[in-house]
Amino acid sequence: MIKLERTSVMNLENAMRGARNPMNSWGRMDSGYDADGSYRLGPNDLDLAKRLRRAGSDHRKFIRQIFVSVDITAPLYWWKEYDTYKVGTVANSTSTMHKIHSKPFELEDFSHDHLTERGLLSLQRTIGDLEEIRLRFVQDKKKEDWYDMIQLLPTSYNQMRTCTLNYETLVNIYYARRNHKLEEWHTFCRWIETLPYARELILGEEETEA
Repeated sequence: MIKLERTSVMNLENAMRGARNPMNSWGRMDSGYDADGSYRLGPNDLDLAKRLRRAGSDHRKFIRQIFVSVDITAPLYWWKEYDTYKVGTVANSTSTMHKIHSKPFELEDFSHDHLTERGLLSLQRTIGDLEEIRLRFVQDKKKEDWYDMIQLLPTSYNQMRTCTLNYETLVNIYYARRNHKLEEWHTFCRWIETLPYARELILGEEETEA
């Protein structure tokens, strides 16, 4: 299970202006803001952006300045793989260390969408054990109970992080993970495909003629 919410794409205008710095071609900029506040690339800027994207990472440096912020809720086993991407990413997470005891453990706190019936029963037993330990910790504040919660916590436990990435990082993630065995990565890659100008700037594809 993975949820991607509250997506914001920022700095497209400044990134495109920077893309024109090498040739001092700012006078050819033809992009602007729509009535809804969205920044739209004009034909000149879009053509330049696509040519730089095709030219390779050394020439498409401008997409490193297009930033994306998104709230991601995903299981710990997925976050372990996501943490491979340390360049061009920032994240603030909900705290397992400080807040693990602050609410009852429930089935919906865990990713269980692919569990067999036997696996689901095992998870439910673990949740029951964790809740029993949590209640003891809330009452007595014994560190040994806190450690039991932390060390028994399954990697299917869902954590929310507010993440900031850039388009170049998303290029790397998309082509490395789009065929991964974890369904969460497929969902993540489909989310990438919905971002503004993803086809031209991230996927490196041309628009299909109508």
